[in-house]
Amino acid sequence: MTRDELIRGTRQLISESDRLEGQPTMGALQLWLQLSDDLLATAWGSMDRYHLAWLMVGKPKGIVRGRPMTPDEEAAYVREVVSQKTAALRMSLDAVERQGMPFVGETGDVRTAEERSADRAPDRAPDRSGLPTDPTLADRLEAARLEADAHRDHGERRAPRPDRMQR
Repeated sequence: MTRDELIRGTRQLISESDRLEGQPTMGALQLWLQLSDDLLATAWGSMDRYHLAWLMVGKPKGIVRGRPMTPDEEAAYVREVVSQKTAALRMSLDAVERQGMPFVGETGDVRTAEERSADRAPDRAPDRSGLPTDPTLADRLEAARLEADAHRDHGERRAPRPDRMQR
């Protein structure tokens, strides 16, 4: 899969998510999820249950168990899952399009890391070397530390606990 194919396919799935939110059906959701899973697996590798749980894809807040969903519940479920999966698709699109990240399924004319980095602003070291120093930073940091020290006892108990609660 080329970068352009991934970007085009991801954009198509994102635009299809808008249609799904307007006309939510379980069958359309299942097909859309399969297509988006296939695209993401080709680009980034397969996602195991841990990744999906972390993304909260397909884990609605008010799940219905033990009975068929009403049409309103089904529509709400479809919209919620589409919203969650679309967020994952948007992250993928941002990683490929804006950040220029290499991906697992990349084929074709692949640019080198130097060529990709030439299109982006250079990364700064954690100490922000190269940035102008702030002469007031040390004073502001010391003031913040003193302020934090003044509130250290906020987590401590203020009243004794009743005997029956101490075990």
